[in-house]
Amino acid sequence: MLRIGLTGGIGAGKSTVSAMLVDHGAALIDADRIAREVVAPGEPLLDRLVEAFGPQILDAEGALNRAALAAAAFVDSERTATLNGLMHPAIRDRTAEHFARHAEADIVVHDVPLLVENSMTPGYHLNLLVDVPAEVRLGRLMDSRGMDRADAEARIARQADDETRRAACDVIIDNSGDIEATRDAVRRLLETRIDPFAENLVAQRRAARPALRLTDPADADWAGDAARVIAKLRHGTGERFAIDHIGSTSVPELPAKDVIDLQLIVPDLDTARLLAPRLAELGYPGRELSDHLVEGGLEGKWFHANTDPGRAVNLHVRTEGSVGARFALAFRDLLRTDAGERERYLGLKRGLVERVISEAGTDAEAGAESAAGSDTEATNAYAEAKEPYFLEMRRLLVPESFD
Repeated sequence: MLRIGLTGGIGAGKSTVSAMLVDHGAALIDADRIAREVVAPGEPLLDRLVEAFGPQILDAEGALNRAALAAAAFVDSERTATLNGLMHPAIRDRTAEHFARHAEADIVVHDVPLLVENSMTPGYHLNLLVDVPAEVRLGRLMDSRGMDRADAEARIARQADDETRRAACDVIIDNSGDIEATRDAVRRLLETRIDPFAENLVAQRRAARPALRLTDPADADWAGDAARVIAKLRHGTGERFAIDHIGSTSVPELPAKDVIDLQLIVPDLDTARLLAPRLAELGYPGRELSDHLVEGGLEGKWFHANTDPGRAVNLHVRTEGSVGARFALAFRDLLRTDAGERERYLGLKRGLVERVISEAGTDAEAGAESAAGSDTEATNAYAEAKEPYFLEMRRLLVPESFD
């Protein structure tokens, strides 16, 4: 099951996008509907709310009067905490029931208005933001919902701002234009990312990689991408392991292949093996491999890679204190602090990319824009060609490994 979190500010049009996804065959779980469901007459939670806040929170028909509940619950932090302590577990459990009902679905979309505000994004494979600037949403709330300006502005202000949402989500769907433009954007997203992501996840198959080329860091958000992936991995593995952004994309201002390299540290390879199925569920299938050390020397690790075609990730699972783990962090830190070494490494990379692509019988521009979008053979040749340089760096940074 591909779990998708869907969010957007009030007035952004989440329901419009969720309907498009449902039309495509996705199952929908609506957080607002669940919040109403758990307090309906006859639900145990409603009785507990009456016990906590009194019968005045009910209307004449015995249904919840939300305004009366708010007046009773938001008078101080203690009563607000009581409300949250009753509501959140009930909503969490009912949400889990809804996910269980859709266990056989390929794609499940969870529409949550406060997905970002409640720090829920790490719990999903992919997070979609229906994005409309606040000033446009303000106009929509006044025009279509009849709100006065002060009320609309207050509601918008109580939610996360636009930049916070954009930083937390993987995909931004612009819904500020006409509905056909939004429909086209959703269709492209389904075809190029969501559908193949769901298929790869079921097959535990790594997504195709882009052709070999160096990307200007100004054209990417590697720090943001890495932070979002790390948050998902930490959440999905119970916050038990240290995970770091390593490799060229972790070095500001260094052009690199558009692949996020991460390192997850385990106590031993048995733990790595036991962890592998969970990482596959999170979207990172893997296998046991080895790091090359000195001539003929190997050090065991597990290597996992992305099923999401929209974000290439190499996840290196290494043991605590291993040479590979120490070198990865030391080399990253060297490149971050030593401008001369950073330039030397960049010159090496540029020369090797040009050479490898030339030997493959194509020029760099054609390689970058190949229809297939991937060139595993060229990428592997590029990695192998860097080994003499890495051997030199290992002698410098982890010299004790050569004893």
